[in-house]
This record gives sequence, structure tokens and C-alpha cells, in this order.
Amino acid sequence: MVLADDVRQYIQEGLACEHLEVTGDGQHFEAVIVSEAFRGKNRVQQHQLVYKALGNRMREEIHALSMQTFTPEHWAAR
Repeated sequence: MVLADDVRQYIQEGLACEHLEVTGDGQHFEAVIVSEAFRGKNRVQQHQLVYKALGNRMREEIHALSMQTFTPEHWAAR
């Protein structure tokens, strides 16, 4: 079973994050991700970066991932 810590590690390995929170029950996960890499990208493009970081794990290990993505500025202003 995949744990929230595993998903956190997978994302960190493929995407530089200033802040990252992952919670979940082993199949369904929620993530809050703050990354400079999101700058200038729309929400779909930001999510694509996260999916790219997770690679095949999204098909094989992670059933569902709900995410909130922020640039550092948007995170600080919330």
C-alpha cells in the first residue's frame, strides 16, 4: 500500500517544492504543493508537472490525487 509519505517523496524527487503537504488513506490522496516551477503556468499545466513527477505511479500505485497548486507568491498571499 502506498502511504502519504511515499507520495510526498515521489513528488519531491521530480519537482522542486517550497512547501508540500500530502494526506491520504492509501488510495485517495490530497496534496498542497508550492513550487516556483508553477510560475507563469495555468492550473492544468501546474497539475501536469505534478503528474509528470509521479510518472507511471499515477496509473499503477495511486488511485486518485486531488491537489491544490500555488506559486510561492500565491501561497504567501492566501
